Amino acid sequence: MLAVGMVVQPLFPSIVYLSQTPCILYSISLWQHLQLQLMMITIKMGKIYTLWLFLIGIIVSFSISSSGKVPAIIVFGDSSVDSGNNNFIPTIARSNFEPYGRDFYDGNPTGRFSNGRIPPDFISEAFGLKPTVPAYLDPAYNISDFATGVCFASAGTGFDNATSNVADVIPMWKEVEYYKDYQRKLRAYLGNEKANEILREALYLVSIGTNDFLENYYTLPERRCQFNTVEQYEDFLLGLAENFFREIYDLGARKISLTALPPMGCLPLERAINVMEYHGCVEGYNDVALEFNGKLGGLVTKLNKDLPGFQLVDANAYDILLQIVTQPSRFGFENAMVGCCGTGRFEMGFFCDPQSPFTCTDANKYVFWDAFHPSEKTSHIVSNYLIEKYLVKFR
Repeated sequence: MLAVGMVVQPLFPSIVYLSQTPCILYSISLWQHLQLQLMMITIKMGKIYTLWLFLIGIIVSFSISSSGKVPAIIVFGDSSVDSGNNNFIPTIARSNFEPYGRDFYDGNPTGRFSNGRIPPDFISEAFGLKPTVPAYLDPAYNISDFATGVCFASAGTGFDNATSNVADVIPMWKEVEYYKDYQRKLRAYLGNEKANEILREALYLVSIGTNDFLENYYTLPERRCQFNTVEQYEDFLLGLAENFFREIYDLGARKISLTALPPMGCLPLERAINVMEYHGCVEGYNDVALEFNGKLGGLVTKLNKDLPGFQLVDANAYDILLQIVTQPSRFGFENAMVGCCGTGRFEMGFFCDPQSPFTCTDANKYVFWDAFHPSEKTSHIVSNYLIEKYLVKFR
């Protein structure tokens, strides 16, 4: 006796089936049976294909949002972290030409002020993301590229708008406006929920401040006339920094690394003009860097207390950079007084001439690439230090 729904295996051309209606028998030919089986297989394959597409979508979405704890690296600041935005604005503060980038992928001068990669690139790679962070203004990239990392930084800028005017570069308020534009594009691309998750969980890298002192306060008269002491100018910058962090907090940023002043008196350019002290580090500038960094550390503590969920880290690179400059051989360097490019004393930007016979052959032997910026090797060492000491909490 046949049970309802039971299929009789085809022993001869006529197959007996039971319909879904109880106790109703019908018969079909072997050809009809094969057609029916093919139809059922096709339906099943269609369902499998649809399921596969669905799973791919989940995997892609998961990879964007769950590459560890940090789904994206978002960068604000100056030439220490600019990956090429200045290439696309009318300014002389550029480096999208040889010999810059000679040790980058394919020897490509991207606009990074280095012979190769810079800290955001190394940090992005260390967090399991892409090995480079693209510049937001670069038309070669789109929102799909920026979903896992984007750079708004501009070489020559500072907290002070007057600093960005020196070389007509992007001021910090404009970097924030680009960030707002990025948010709109990201939400249109991924939807509000996924985009907001990325913006909330991303690691924000902020590296800025040196130009405010060396290109502005100590070079031009306007701010020195307005602020009688450098301490007063420091406090002015501190207020601008607080406004910046509060604004990006309101826009959704939560995990932020702040790297401020290096031992700026030890930059080759400053040592070159320090003739009276036999080209040693300008200790007065280093003292200012230490003082201002200390004030920023206090601001970090204050903002973390005031803003719920805010994780602002004082990723101070001063000590490690001073160690590298004063003990270069300990880190595998041979020269910490001058940069690799040209004579290494004054050259940076367009003065870093690709035809110069003085440019070194191996930048890995030099702490500095040009008279103002570290070599790729130095950036790698500093990045690893910052990750291990300050940023490991976000991994």
